[in-house]
Amino acid sequence: MMRRLCPSLLLLGVLATKAVHAGPFEPAAGQPGSSAVHMSSLEFQGWATGWSSYIVGTGVDAAWQTPGKALGPAVGTSFDIVGLGNGGSIVLTFDRPITNGPGWDFAVFENSFSDTFLELAYVEVSSNGSDFFRFPNQSLTPSAVGAFGAVDPTNIDGLAGKYRQGYGTPFDLSVLEGVSPLLDLAWIPFVRIVDIIGDGTYLDSFGRPIYDPHPTAGSGGFDLDALGVRYFADAQAVPEPASALLLLTGLPVVVAWRRRFKGAGGKG
Repeated sequence: MMRRLCPSLLLLGVLATKAVHAGPFEPAAGQPGSSAVHMSSLEFQGWATGWSSYIVGTGVDAAWQTPGKALGPAVGTSFDIVGLGNGGSIVLTFDRPITNGPGWDFAVFENSFSDTFLELAYVEVSSNGSDFFRFPNQSLTPSAVGAFGAVDPTNIDGLAGKYRQGYGTPFDLSVLEGVSPLLDLAWIPFVRIVDIIGDGTYLDSFGRPIYDPHPTAGSGGFDLDALGVRYFADAQAVPEPASALLLLTGLPVVVAWRRRFKGAGGKG
């Protein structure tokens, strides 16, 4: 997303909203039936507290390459973000793993200045820090979108960036039930956000092209504000020592969590 927009460019973005085509999914934040979660929601029990990988894509200035901007509560402004760049990614970590509960489990916040200037990203989760599994997603935007073009949120499902700044896109771990024995939905210490280059070369889960504003520069690609967590694993959710995730790359982090939870009365 380009910063310090002049009034004429903002006007172009507003006018472009007239060209969007409505789809079957939830509407923009504040509209009846929207799934958007406001950053002040009392449902949030915590936020991302660390990151283990940040791969910068193209088109993002150094000023927007600070991963720490994605940690802690959402700010809901255009500037307190980390830019992933076109095709970039980041892995976020937490004081405790996320767990699957009733309804949505966590929400991802972008910094769009409107309901239709939507820069999108895949969302993936991992129990071991090595094997990531992507949320199923759909994009029904019918054609390419220019740099200040518009994407109707009702055409988007299962992708981060569906809602304007201050509102998170929720994700429910239960949709990944049974996807792999390597994924334990009660134990999700890692979430990866992967920018989508919106020229149609990236595909949704059904093989359809994904379009979002392209090309953008300065802070090109997905601009991550925060990730808020609704459900954290408790002491009883600690995996047994024989768990496969202890044998993979997450070993040091997992061992540290086990020691903390064991001291709190968790299963040893």
